[in-house]
Amino acid sequence: MGTLSPIWVYLLVGGIIGIESMGIPVPGEITLVTASLLAVTTAVSPLWVAVAASVGAIVGDSIGYYIGRRGGRHLLERVGRRFPKHFGPAHLAKAERAFQRWGVWAVFFGRFIALLRILAGPLAGALHVPYGKFLVANALGGLTWAFGTVFVIYKVGETAEKYLKDFSWIALAVAVVAGLATTLWLRRKAAAEARALREEAEKTPATAP
Repeated sequence: MGTLSPIWVYLLVGGIIGIESMGIPVPGEITLVTASLLAVTTAVSPLWVAVAASVGAIVGDSIGYYIGRRGGRHLLERVGRRFPKHFGPAHLAKAERAFQRWGVWAVFFGRFIALLRILAGPLAGALHVPYGKFLVANALGGLTWAFGTVFVIYKVGETAEKYLKDFSWIALAVAVVAGLATTLWLRRKAAAEARALREEAEKTPATAP
């Protein structure tokens, strides 16, 4: 991504986040973080990264909404059978519980949660959430997530670069430690999520009528 011109970076950010928001599991958040860090040392503008991410999130979620509206829950279940690691019964049940708990604001909060970021649009459509209410929550969530993520990551990267630019060995040590810590955290989180989903899946047959 670092060798691309800024306009291509913006298009890539908007496109990947839009595809993710439609219900396709691609690394939208990783793309956004990478572009935000690129803005620290290249001609990429953090403002336009945030704008591109917001547009991708709002438009992608809206497309996902209409896909879910037309296909209904049966479509989600059919996709779940084909891609059980991403849209299995436990994933769908968890997303539906979020809608039961938060209503349409599950779309807003879902922007910050990996599972709901993918499923919020299609599921809102399948549940026939009024589009006007969906659009408000969708837009607020997309803007908050995109601008918040970009400028927090950008400011952290900017501060780190300024502080460490004359201490390359310290930067290397920090990068190694941060990388190891992040890897361990992600592994623990993935293991905990997999365990929780497995337990939910095991309980589902017992509670079914």
